[in-house]
Amino acid sequence: MWLTDPATDEVTRAHLFVATLPYSQYSCVEATLDMKQNTWLACHVRAWEFFGGVAVRTVCDNFRTGVISHPRDGEVVLNEAYEALGAHYMTAIMPTGVRKPKQKASVEGTCGKVATAIVARLRNRAFATLAELNAAIREMLDVFNATPFQKREGSRREVFEEVERAFLAPLPSVPFEVCDWVRGRRVAPNFHVSFERNYYSVPYAHVGAKADLKVSASTVEVWVGGERVATHRRFAPFERWRYRTDESHMPPEFVRAEWDDARILRWAREVGPNAHLVVSRIFSDVQVREQGYNPALAVLNLSKRYGNTALEAACGYALERAERPRCRFIRSILASGAAGSGGDGPDDAPGGYIRGAGYYGGGDR
Repeated sequence: MWLTDPATDEVTRAHLFVATLPYSQYSCVEATLDMKQNTWLACHVRAWEFFGGVAVRTVCDNFRTGVISHPRDGEVVLNEAYEALGAHYMTAIMPTGVRKPKQKASVEGTCGKVATAIVARLRNRAFATLAELNAAIREMLDVFNATPFQKREGSRREVFEEVERAFLAPLPSVPFEVCDWVRGRRVAPNFHVSFERNYYSVPYAHVGAKADLKVSASTVEVWVGGERVATHRRFAPFERWRYRTDESHMPPEFVRAEWDDARILRWAREVGPNAHLVVSRIFSDVQVREQGYNPALAVLNLSKRYGNTALEAACGYALERAERPRCRFIRSILASGAAGSGGDGPDDAPGGYIRGAGYYGGGDR
């Protein structure tokens, strides 16, 4: 099926996930934008919620999204995520053999019927979003499941409600949450680990250790040595440079011998009032003062290359355009010479090449 952007008429392919119970032929159909692993797992979760229970066996296609190997003689090996899904719902995942469609005859037959009952009936309708498409599919699906059989009594829904529902195991109290693993993140001296340009706290005893992150749509779990040591609510995709800090993770007395906020602020004051204001605002944005050490020092260390005068001018230029400028912005100002001040440090060369109209005029310019 297809989605059509009303503004550009761009067409995007939508794939259909189909799940069928074998006795009643009661079916679930859902459109997705891809066939990747996380989508595959999420479709399983929503299908079981649609049925209101879990079958003892789940027979699926033999494909790489869920199956690592399926030897002719030997044990089937599922990938870690798919195996965890089956364990959570206590269902035996049994991929079909290679080129053995009859091993899942119910869903194979349903795919053919869905092509007529849903895909063909919606072929002349345009859908702009996946939600619109799935809403239309659900309407057609309800009709499909309620249509009487031709060669047996009742409909798919009636046989399911009267007979097959009783054979499903109940859903777990907590649904499975699709997640990704991020391996080998070092716990920083400020007892946080980074993920997607945000920071999540870890008990301070693990500073310097390598941590694995289990990331779902809503949470970030931190694992050290095979043990979960922290769980945090995940920041939204548009949030950057934010901290989630659990007070219980903080040491009773956090001491950093080389630097502290007072010394950093003294250095900033020596550079100039604009630099001091930039650093002060960095410290005002953090919950724990140690969280401000690295971004503040990153700004002040620019003076080693460009000099105090240039850094002070760049900080003033940045403050006129951003309430809380950071190192990256200030560095770009220095590199381009936008602040209009020369340096006085070891690297006193202009921070870029500025070519006017004369350079590009051609001929005698």
